[in-house]
Amino acid sequence: MRPKVIQLYKNLLYLGRDYPMGYEFFRERLKKAFLKNKDATDPEQIKQMIARGEFVIKEIEALYMLRKYRTLKKSIPLGTIRVP
Repeated sequence: MRPKVIQLYKNLLYLGRDYPMGYEFFRERLKKAFLKNKDATDPEQIKQMIARGEFVIKEIEALYMLRKYRTLKKSIPLGTIRVP
């Protein structure tokens, strides 16, 4: 169980590099969230927290994709791309 938690933390830290409010903000919030739950011992509760963390990863990835899409959409003028 511990390796899964550590890997989740590392993955979230990696994703936090591009967080809109800054890496330091993201890192502090992430650290606080993990420290808050450090005394959890129930395996079922830990599995639920890991699942929630994986959901957060998916949400952050979706946020980044949406941001890239919006940037791309702004850079290409409407009507310049024609579909055959």
